[in-house]
Amino acid sequence: MSTLPLTGLRVLDLSRLLPGPYATLVLADLGATVVKVEEPEGGDYVRQMPPSRDDMGALFYGLNRNKRSLTLNLKTPEGRDALKRLVRTHDVLVESFRPGVMDKLGVGESVLRAENPRLIYCAISGYGQTGPDRLKAGHDLNYVARAGLLGYGGEAGGAPAFPGVQMGDIGGGSLFALVGILAALHERERTGKGRFVDVSMTDGATAFLHMHLAARLFMGEQGGALERGREALNGGYACYGLYRTADDRWLAVGALEPKFFAGVCERLGRPELLEDAYAPGEAGARVKAELTRLFASKPLAHWAETFAGSDLCVEPVAEGDDVLSDAQLRARGLFVDADDARLGRKVTHLLTPLRMGPTPLREPPALGQHSREVLAEAGFTEEEMAKLGA
Repeated sequence: MSTLPLTGLRVLDLSRLLPGPYATLVLADLGATVVKVEEPEGGDYVRQMPPSRDDMGALFYGLNRNKRSLTLNLKTPEGRDALKRLVRTHDVLVESFRPGVMDKLGVGESVLRAENPRLIYCAISGYGQTGPDRLKAGHDLNYVARAGLLGYGGEAGGAPAFPGVQMGDIGGGSLFALVGILAALHERERTGKGRFVDVSMTDGATAFLHMHLAARLFMGEQGGALERGREALNGGYACYGLYRTADDRWLAVGALEPKFFAGVCERLGRPELLEDAYAPGEAGARVKAELTRLFASKPLAHWAETFAGSDLCVEPVAEGDDVLSDAQLRARGLFVDADDARLGRKVTHLLTPLRMGPTPLREPPALGQHSREVLAEAGFTEEEMAKLGA
């Protein structure tokens, strides 16, 4: 019988909201046993966030399948002692408090490592565990602003483009947490010792700008500062940009290489546009203006038909529920239906991108649903569980 690659890995997830829970969702989907350690009163904040259906928060549902829930009050001696005992039988702990909070509670990394030297301790925070702003409050929009991502997107001379999605949380936080955890687990096979993984969502967000920012550093005084809407990949080239259609939809033209853009120009009946497509200044701007005029003259369906069957890096911009009917995504199995016994109906799950075997689809846990089960596995007696309110 085949198993998923992380079968047997035991994870304690003390994080809340998005970055930590998405990281542990990926671990759970790959077979890890993940226990959400939540406060007895309310638990993870995202449980109560709208929208909801059948008294279940939709955001919570999407982030917490395949996990178990244990309630512990870490502000009490009993709760802290219970966590210390639990880490002895777990491989990874993930938390997303501000730096120093776990230490103030008396269950910081050094304390827990004394209980289990093999523990991988991953701390996800906005600005990291060091530096002058390490204790500063923030959200995704703040992190991508500090990282330079906001300032790089948008039209030249215009406002920064609002990202609409959580690039700092997921890309800068969740994914780099996963990389750090898996690297530390690999190292532990060699050394027998765990490691502290310090994940700054702001640091991680700069990875999206790596190619451009690293090139800027290399050029030094011979280069120039990055500019919004004027670089090759942020709107500066006519062959790589977004164009509004007559019905107020959008077309993503990513025909960066001349062989692709030549094909685009041929389909448009304007082969001469290729000549100045990569020219700086007014010549290139004229090509972009002409493309803007052309694409705005017909609806999206016309352009979809025009470029159907081509291999020219031109795609309609999916909006609303369009993505749910995308044939490629459906063929890849990103959307899967499963019965939820507690809700009494089928639920469509969005799977995480890495699938290395059949993904389990157990519904998210009720608050504290598995407290007794988890504690019993760790050797707690009935009397001890009663003291913890389990």
